[in-house]
Amino acid sequence: MNQKYSPETREKALRMLDEAKPSHPNLMAAVRHVAGLLGMSAETLRVWHRRREVDAGQRPGVSTDVAEENQRLRRENAELRKANEVLKAASVFFAKELDRP
Repeated sequence: MNQKYSPETREKALRMLDEAKPSHPNLMAAVRHVAGLLGMSAETLRVWHRRREVDAGQRPGVSTDVAEENQRLRRENAELRKANEVLKAASVFFAKELDRP
């Protein structure tokens, strides 16, 4: 089940994870413990933790800001390609109209 969590819930869960890490043998044990307390999937919390590390530069990867900008630019590029196709079709249509006697 895909469930959206508020940014406040995400921050609370990550804070709880930071507090729980020292008392657990590894990260996944802490993740499972905190996720169980909050009634969420351990994978959700693990992904949030990993994303936070990437955004902070502690782990290699594409930051959230860069990923969002790339997605925006891809959408814009697709829109521009469609507009170009329409303009090309229109120019062919009007060029044929000019060739008629």
